Amino acid sequence: MNAKVGVTRGGGVFGALGRETPLATSLGLLVMRLAFGGTMLVAHGWPKLNAFSEMALSFPDPLGVGSPASLALTVCAEVFAAGALVLGLFTRLVSIPLAITMAVAFFAIHTDDPWKVRELAFVYMMAFVTLFFTGPGRFSIDRRLFSHSS
Repeated sequence: MNAKVGVTRGGGVFGALGRETPLATSLGLLVMRLAFGGTMLVAHGWPKLNAFSEMALSFPDPLGVGSPASLALTVCAEVFAAGALVLGLFTRLVSIPLAITMAVAFFAIHTDDPWKVRELAFVYMMAFVTLFFTGPGRFSIDRRLFSHSS
């Protein structure tokens, strides 16, 4: 058997899903970006953006920059960085503020809460750290912008 690692021989997408291939990995990264970035944007960022004026003076301020600035930083990560992550645009770069935001939520905001409350921030943080290391995969704007084909 002389098959190269990561090369699919027939079977198309479904054949590739049974073993590690560039296609299967890219599909997994796409699902990860859509699920974590999309959920962050829709379930967390968008509600904060819509209620910004109501939340600005009472938002937690663990970094000591003021509640409005803390909320603005959080909204930038949870809306704009998450939106870019979904698109696969500057994936590694936008993963950083998302991971930091979730680290602050996990280690500072929810530090005294039970694991059941802290767990979601931890899972998001690990997903964003993973995407920082892996990059977006082939189904991304990054691939179109930064692919160096010979």
